[in-house]
Amino acid sequence: MSLRAAIFGALIGLISADCAQAQDPHRPAVGGIGSPVNAMIFYVAHGADGACGNGCSEWIAAEGTVQWDTHKRLIAILDRQAGRKLPVIIHAWGDSNLNVAASLGRILRDHGIDTTAGTTDVEACHGKDETECFALKRPGGPLDAKVTLTDTRCDLACVLTLAGGVHRTLPAGTKMVLSGMSIRNRLAPNVSEERRQGLTTLFGDQFRRYLNDMGVDPELLDIVDRNPEIRRPIEMPPSEWLRLHIVTSAAM
Repeated sequence: MSLRAAIFGALIGLISADCAQAQDPHRPAVGGIGSPVNAMIFYVAHGADGACGNGCSEWIAAEGTVQWDTHKRLIAILDRQAGRKLPVIIHAWGDSNLNVAASLGRILRDHGIDTTAGTTDVEACHGKDETECFALKRPGGPLDAKVTLTDTRCDLACVLTLAGGVHRTLPAGTKMVLSGMSIRNRLAPNVSEERRQGLTTLFGDQFRRYLNDMGVDPELLDIVDRNPEIRRPIEMPPSEWLRLHIVTSAAM
């Protein structure tokens, strides 16, 4: 999916329903007026050697809900890396814009970035509330941190973003929980049923092309489409991650 499609997706797009992870109402908005609370931010983190994989001590943390403008923040932090290809560790939650999640994947692939999922635990945030912690992360780092791999979850927005990685891994024990998708217009919530069906087909075709381009089997979307309820989760076992090429190796 192109960046042009991502901008179109800011108005009308496919949204995933996250059934498991509650958003924090106390987390500040990322930007100014009209900026959504919980929107995904990106910051550089560093830890001990091997903190983010074999020989890896520095990474980009992707944290929050994929919103209509998230791709702009990803481009900005990648541009600041002066050609360094730091891996991106994804911690996504909330009802995310899947159009933009696919655009994040395209951007990551264009930059030759590796991807995985996990929670970045920033040392300076210990003992601070969410507002204070967010203020530390928002400038983009670098921040001393470690990666927490236990209880890792990867929803559909996470999977679409992950798919953009040149090398894609998930920690052992990750729960990949996929929910259904729905059409949502950010500015005008009433979308006619006819328009909804047409857009669902359009975006579905775009996602299939995207997954195919990323080397992921588009059968992934067939599994999601078979879910009759948007908020009924489907858990994908690790054997399916490899079979569908969602990951390129078994574990981080």
